Amino acid sequence: MDIDRRAFIASLGGAAAVALMTHEARADALEHYMEEALDAPAQTPGQSGEYPTVAEIEARAANLDRPYRRGTGRLFRSDRDGKLSTLRPMPAKPTLLDFFENRFAPANHVLQSANRALKTGMEEEVILACLLHDVVQNLNTPDHGWWGGQLIEPYVPEKTAFAVRYHQALRFFPDEEFGYEYPESYFRTFGIDYEPEPYLVRTYENVRKHKWYEYPRLVTVNDLYAFDRSQEVSIDPFVDIIGRHFKQPEEGLGWDDSPSSHMWRTLMMPERPL
Repeated sequence: MDIDRRAFIASLGGAAAVALMTHEARADALEHYMEEALDAPAQTPGQSGEYPTVAEIEARAANLDRPYRRGTGRLFRSDRDGKLSTLRPMPAKPTLLDFFENRFAPANHVLQSANRALKTGMEEEVILACLLHDVVQNLNTPDHGWWGGQLIEPYVPEKTAFAVRYHQALRFFPDEEFGYEYPESYFRTFGIDYEPEPYLVRTYENVRKHKWYEYPRLVTVNDLYAFDRSQEVSIDPFVDIIGRHFKQPEEGLGWDDSPSSHMWRTLMMPERPL
């Protein structure tokens, strides 16, 4: 997907606001911008030009005239029209499908990602990971891989949680064997000379040696190529996979006292002041 770099920077509060963000925050912001563009009506194609350097992106004055920080989850900020999205009521015992319908929708990016994994014959644990890899961004966005892994860990196979947790770090490291290339848009947005932070390098090196490396790597492959505005995907093809691999609590997500119940409750009730 092409992006309008000027529009993207403006959506973050301007060049000065971008200068205050870490490289990882910018990476998350770009992915979120692309997902929002996927869910929105067609926009003007992006512009071409030379790639900036990291220094050129960072060498700007500070600007705090923003209504929220970029790390705020989608449920807690306005859409591009400046209005908050309508919150649909949740059932007494919500399921994962209820969250997709009432909190994650339209979720085009993750649905496309899972659909690609399904069509290419990947394991169901990977398909489920692709379906869930970015849903936590409705709650918050920094380090969303780790947050996303924590959100789903009590309910999914260990391989699925592992894949979601580490896909974020692997995005910055190409792998020819799996056909994963460093995203071209990252050069334009984060600088041609950008180097991943040390914690990302350490994480990548550790995961690269792990016996389950392929699982988060396959999520990145399906993540990268899931921004097609011409494609609409229903959640219906994944209902059976969810039934086989997602442990739905009898009490409902958020009410079962798991280690991540508080996260599901926050998604359920984002208007709670405390």
